[in-house]
Amino acid sequence: MLGFLLRLLPFWVREPLLIAVGSVLGVRIMYLAVRDHDRVAAGLGVVFLVFTAIRVHAVIRALRARRNPSPAASADGAAVDAAAQAQAQAQAQPQAQAQAQAGTGSRPRPDVPEKEHNAWGQAVAAVAVFGALGAALWVAPRFMPSDDNAAQPASCSGGTHEKLPKAYKDTPRPVTGEELCKALNRPDLAKLLGTPEETATTVSSTNNTAPLTDGKVAQPEAEVTFDTYTVNVSATYNELSTDQYVKLMKFGDEKDVKTLTVLGRPAVLSSDHTMKLEINLGSGGSGGPVEEGPLARTLSVALDRKDRGGYCDITVWSTSGALPNDSALLNIAEKVLPRIPERPVR
Repeated sequence: MLGFLLRLLPFWVREPLLIAVGSVLGVRIMYLAVRDHDRVAAGLGVVFLVFTAIRVHAVIRALRARRNPSPAASADGAAVDAAAQAQAQAQAQPQAQAQAQAGTGSRPRPDVPEKEHNAWGQAVAAVAVFGALGAALWVAPRFMPSDDNAAQPASCSGGTHEKLPKAYKDTPRPVTGEELCKALNRPDLAKLLGTPEETATTVSSTNNTAPLTDGKVAQPEAEVTFDTYTVNVSATYNELSTDQYVKLMKFGDEKDVKTLTVLGRPAVLSSDHTMKLEINLGSGGSGGPVEEGPLARTLSVALDRKDRGGYCDITVWSTSGALPNDSALLNIAEKVLPRIPERPVR
């Protein structure tokens, strides 16, 4: 149906229309193909651009033929005009005789030449109209709501708040797991990790207490998982200073220990292996032994500039064992730490 309607249009309207639509779609598809690295879309964009180039060539040939008609075409046109004039005169003679006999005939009026349509005006009007249509199609995706089928990043739970343990009430100005989650689950977190094309697949937070403290030390946590990396942030409200923490690392298995300062607070970088626990939910419900998991990189920063005790851990790991640069941890810390209140003077 659309092809039939296009064939009904005059040449100087149809061809500029096809050129406008083909160029807009071709450029748009090529832009999306380059952005998404899609070879199929790139091939489709090339097809549209080649089609547009063919239409442009046809219009140029028509314009040249219109300006400089060939001698053969002129001779053929003259012959056709002479034949048409002879036929018209033959048909007009009986009519003139009848009018003369009746005496009521009026003097024939010379034929008025029909005004020729302005081909350039038609072309410009078609390009303007469909150029505006193409521009609207180009910018529409930026203002239209995104497709519901597109993957949406995971968000922090906005459900009912769980009851905080007693340790949180005994700790001055503690941050909660939900607050840590909102501070960590930033729109630019994947970019900070060096994987800007990824979106968060899993987000979680808890209001835990530190192990081996009989529930007396608050330790909220938040975790964001991507396809490549997983980021965990926790705040431990104990009395351990960063200097004491570094001394304890010397007795553990931490590797690549490096002290530094982050936002004016003492900090330390270290590496350690995560734990891998396999649970079998089949018959018997037994699980395998605890194994050594992939290597994780942790940045521990004091909760206040005076280092009066307590620290914030930012840990990154991946199932493949690959780790981002330490600059990624530092960039995440600079974004998350301002959202955690400094520990007040006790």
